[in-house]
Amino acid sequence: MEPDLFTAAAEDRQEKDPSSSPLAVRMRPRTLDEVVGQQHLLKPGSPLRRLVGEGSGGPAGPSSVILWGPPGTGKTTLAYVVSKATNKRFVELSAITAGVKEVRAVIEGARRATGGFGKETVLFLDEIHRFSKAQQDSLLPAVENRWVTLIAATTENPYFSIISPLLSRSLLLTLEPLTDEDLRALLRRALTDERGLGGAVTLSEDAEAHLLRIAGGDARRALTALEAAAGAALAKHDAEITLTTVEETVDRAAVKYDRDGDQHYDVASALIKSIRGSDVDAALHYLARMIEAGEDPRFIARRLMISASEDIGLADPTALPTAVAAAQAVAMIGFPEAALTLSHATIALALAPKSNAATLAISAAQDDVRRGLAGPVPAHLRDGHYKGAAKLGHAQGYIYPHDVPGGIAAQEYAPDAVRGRRYYEPTRYGAEARYADVADRVRERLGRGGPGGTTPS
Repeated sequence: MEPDLFTAAAEDRQEKDPSSSPLAVRMRPRTLDEVVGQQHLLKPGSPLRRLVGEGSGGPAGPSSVILWGPPGTGKTTLAYVVSKATNKRFVELSAITAGVKEVRAVIEGARRATGGFGKETVLFLDEIHRFSKAQQDSLLPAVENRWVTLIAATTENPYFSIISPLLSRSLLLTLEPLTDEDLRALLRRALTDERGLGGAVTLSEDAEAHLLRIAGGDARRALTALEAAAGAALAKHDAEITLTTVEETVDRAAVKYDRDGDQHYDVASALIKSIRGSDVDAALHYLARMIEAGEDPRFIARRLMISASEDIGLADPTALPTAVAAAQAVAMIGFPEAALTLSHATIALALAPKSNAATLAISAAQDDVRRGLAGPVPAHLRDGHYKGAAKLGHAQGYIYPHDVPGGIAAQEYAPDAVRGRRYYEPTRYGAEARYADVADRVRERLGRGGPGGTTPS
């Protein structure tokens, strides 16, 4: 929102007494040249440079941008720099608290400012992914007609969380996690800069390394941890922040995992791919990340059930019952004990022999059906339990397998369109070797063994 008396008073107090603000706020860059990292977005002529007035003249004005990246990579910082450097009217909204009413008020104010004073408006909308489709729709006329230049920030994949019309009218800029070198430069600047700690303490090498591990590419987390450790050191009249001080101050690293964003799917994908690759240790690592982040145990259990059929199948027929039992157990007991059950199932699936034959089989069969290879059900297999079925020839000539020695009746089961097609191609891994032998024998009895059968390409 535009500043009111209370906001102005708070900002004035922070300017007179900078120590009243968190270290991460005090150390925000004042110009684009002070920004750490994201150099791929800060080249001359880039959209962000043009937003602050560098080369933005002429008919090709600066475009609206969507900043997408993990927390702590500088989305809010870049908007802050624009607000300080530009001579445009700057308005900030948060999708957490604002709605369509507030957006329309900003747009109306922007139109008045442009018409009355010739002053352009930059709207910074934080957490745009929290806006509904209707709320995002309310931005379209203003962005399309350039009544406002939009800077929208999101931690979620915009292709999932932002409507296509708004994406097509904006430039998508992807922010990368900060490197250790980026964060190291930021920590050292905060230690010496007068806006930061002003040289009040130093930082030992091992303490710095631990802060980098804790940060996980998040600048805000790094500065918050540094500020806490510096406060503890100064309280003890220590001139140096040691590793012990950092460990005592910061309990543990926050898990880098967003349950509602794309990391939710990335970590889940890594869990399943580690199970598929039989790397039990990597699978347990990703499982632990999901558990520590407070992931719904039922979601994890569902993924394990899918993996049991998709990647193991009949190579270990006990895999699916194990995963189903785990799902039933976690639904009954919940965390923290559910972690034991999920670990049990994850280990069993990771170390099981692997086969995707069941997956390929149904995929090939579905592909044939989608391509029109279906055809009528053979007459002798049709339902013969209703009056008049016999006159239609339904169920006539059907051989009941239980009346045949061996229980296999040599008759045609598939429609003519897919006669002789072989969808299930078992591996020789684990227990599936036995199923492979059975499939060969049955196909031989049915007259579809050897080269007579065709495998879908």
